[in-house]
Amino acid sequence: MTTKKNIILLTLLLSIVGNKAFAYDFSAVNSDGVTIYYNYINEGSELEVTYREYHFSPDNSTYIGDIIIPEEVTYMNTKRKVTSIGKWAFSGCSNMFSVTIPPSINSIGEAAFNNCIKLGSVYISDIASWCRIKFQGPLSNPFYYANQLYLNGNKITDITIPNDVTIINYCAFYRCSFITSVTIPNSVVIIDSEAFNGCSSLHSITIPNSVKLIGSKVFLDVSLYYVTSLIAEPFAISSNCFSDNTYYNARLKVPNGSVDKYKSTEGWKKFSYIESVDIQKCEKPTISYHNGKLTFNSDTEGAICHSTVTDDDIRSYDGNEIQFGVTYNISVYATKEGYQNSETATATLCWIDVEPKTEGIIDGITQMAAKAVMLKTDGGQLTIEGAEDNTNISVYSINGAQVGASTSRNGMATINTSISKGSVAIVKIGNKSVKVMMK
Repeated sequence: MTTKKNIILLTLLLSIVGNKAFAYDFSAVNSDGVTIYYNYINEGSELEVTYREYHFSPDNSTYIGDIIIPEEVTYMNTKRKVTSIGKWAFSGCSNMFSVTIPPSINSIGEAAFNNCIKLGSVYISDIASWCRIKFQGPLSNPFYYANQLYLNGNKITDITIPNDVTIINYCAFYRCSFITSVTIPNSVVIIDSEAFNGCSSLHSITIPNSVKLIGSKVFLDVSLYYVTSLIAEPFAISSNCFSDNTYYNARLKVPNGSVDKYKSTEGWKKFSYIESVDIQKCEKPTISYHNGKLTFNSDTEGAICHSTVTDDDIRSYDGNEIQFGVTYNISVYATKEGYQNSETATATLCWIDVEPKTEGIIDGITQMAAKAVMLKTDGGQLTIEGAEDNTNISVYSINGAQVGASTSRNGMATINTSISKGSVAIVKIGNKSVKVMMK
């Protein structure tokens, strides 16, 4: 009988392992000397973090101490992005203390952090990328155990969702009991299931009018004191979206004229206290640039501006020549407690050559005189700030048809165009061409 059991167990192990002696395709040593194990995914174009070998013990020694997952890995002269953490990747790594997760990660597999009982800290560099990660259950999120979040090296307890996020994914901040406040921008359309389940230090939340779907158990196990919903036309939510403590004790504040609607809408009607409030909206910020600094300002006293800056020029290239445009896309919105988030202001900041050119190499660094120019859109109107006086400026549609022109006066030019919102305009400033999204 014992022999038969051993044969069955061996057959099971072979069926799991197959022809591979290990669970990984290759390993690579990080700059800190730690070995990370990887599998190829997406037909070999990307990488997934995995464990060293198949194991059945709750104490897996594949990863010990502080683990830094790189954004990309070069192996056999080929560079690939690390885009996934595979299922069970860190499962049983009971002596792992911290994990650094790069913004390239877009999915984390089932039970990836199971039994990581000493995991204390998570290091990330981008909240927006974190919100977009597809988690495969609570144990795929390191916050099931970790109780500290570091953003670009700074420990944070206040979470501000960037204004380019449209979906806060399933389990994104599951069991983040250290969070004391969350700011959700008007860009968010979906707050998925269990996104904030277990944020026990969170006592108030404001849901913007942009939200169209709220999943189940989003704020379960969170005892909120105040819930402000800016949604004028409430939609049904799950009866377990909030905890019973929240439903029975919290004040639900809703826009004027919406109380009866909330009292008759599934999920919302469970609140014992629903009151109407006059919710003011923060003033849309202005954006300015001077002496190397961007400045944002909202006319709403005490409002805080939240900005996102993306650089189109930061990317990888193949070939022997690179053309830099040095263009930054800027978006900013303002918030204040008890106020509705402002509309998002946008601008494009670029640098154009200044004549005469003074290119050269000093101490190994190429020097080139350039002037910052800011482009702002409002409907079909385009404003250009910072160009030299008498600079010719032309605007073209994406198909090359000219739709407007002007000459800069006192450092500014305003051009009315027929280009619709959401379309791309090509702006030619002197000899410099810049693509701008019309807002």
